[in-house]
Amino acid sequence: MAVLNPPGIEKMISYPNFDSIEQKRHYLKRILTGAFRIFGKFGFAEGVAGHITCRDPEHTDCFWVNPFGVSFRRMKMSDLILVNEEGEIVAGKHQALNKAAFAIHSAIHKARPDVIAAAHSHSVYGKTWSAMGRLLDPLTQDSCIFYEDHGLFDDYTGVVGELSEGERIGKALADKKAVILQNHGLLTVGHSIEECIFWFVTMERTCQSQLLAEATGREPIKIGHEIASRTRDYEVGFPLAGYFSFQPMWQDIVQEQPDFMDIEAPEAALVL
Repeated sequence: MAVLNPPGIEKMISYPNFDSIEQKRHYLKRILTGAFRIFGKFGFAEGVAGHITCRDPEHTDCFWVNPFGVSFRRMKMSDLILVNEEGEIVAGKHQALNKAAFAIHSAIHKARPDVIAAAHSHSVYGKTWSAMGRLLDPLTQDSCIFYEDHGLFDDYTGVVGELSEGERIGKALADKKAVILQNHGLLTVGHSIEECIFWFVTMERTCQSQLLAEATGREPIKIGHEIASRTRDYEVGFPLAGYFSFQPMWQDIVQEQPDFMDIEAPEAALVL
């Protein structure tokens, strides 16, 4: 990934603190469920495709994920399921797990202990750009977020079903914040759910922006290496920048669709 949070940034932006594992787990499940509602709001759903995962704060070899076949737009905290490294559902009321979700996310969470969350969906501009078989160019300030910090998985073989393919996707991701799955779509990761989701939303829009720019028939003007690198590392592409940029989306979804928060917080839980 790009350089971690610039020195001193924590004085302005900081992650929440918790008094217990239970409080942290509740917080993560609340944010994760809100993330599905955000994906639904933005039209990132495509039938039963798409998944977002979050590593459990106590059982770090397990992750929370959406059950197979439940609409992003109807997701509630009580719908989430907890899956272990063997692909077994160990918590939650649903018993259906997306096989592709497990194949991809289990490999990523295993290979990247720094990753808390990973997101993938068949968003329109992401899957369209993925058919180009190219990395994104630094054409705008927002696209600098991904400058030399996203990979390309160019080995599409159909619907992901084997763990070995998840491992290959993990290798293409390497230590970066995102990977383009050729002929498939986008995948982003983050040190927080908030960061991961903002990267996905802005990467989708970056794909849209580059497609529009190239559709003019003129050669887009690229941002130079030095400026693109500095913009990524110190202005828009570091973890806390992603975390903070997510907040307006979170505020909106809480105001518009509060029904997703159907589990009460544990006593003395942090409320944002």
